[in-house]
Amino acid sequence: QVQLVESGGGLVQAGGSLRLSCVASGGSFSRYTFGWFRQAPGKEREFVAAIRYSSTTHYAESVKGRFTISRDNAKNTVYLQMNSLKPDDTAVYYCAADSRIILSSLRYHANYDYWGQGTQVTVSS
Repeated sequence: QVQLVESGGGLVQAGGSLRLSCVASGGSFSRYTFGWFRQAPGKEREFVAAIRYSSTTHYAESVKGRFTISRDNAKNTVYLQMNSLKPDDTAVYYCAADSRIILSSLRYHANYDYWGQGTQVTVSS
């Protein structure tokens, strides 16, 4: 059983930056693929970024060039650096993990077994 705890959300003005963290416990961290997803009120949960056990990364088109996902296996932590934030980035951001997910499935939230509680990101215009 893996537990995930996100932090780092908050209120920021458009154009600003935030760094989200996701600390994992209870599993073999280096074996897991981690994803960041977000959900705005009234909208579906959507893929933001993922990083595989090999440290290869994948991004949604809407955040490519602005967001960076990374992992520190020594600290059991995954990060999402968010720059040039826009009001459309406002959402609850969730960290997810799975040890068996394959490349073609990592953009789909239903394929992840473990989830954090979420952290709110609000970008004001």
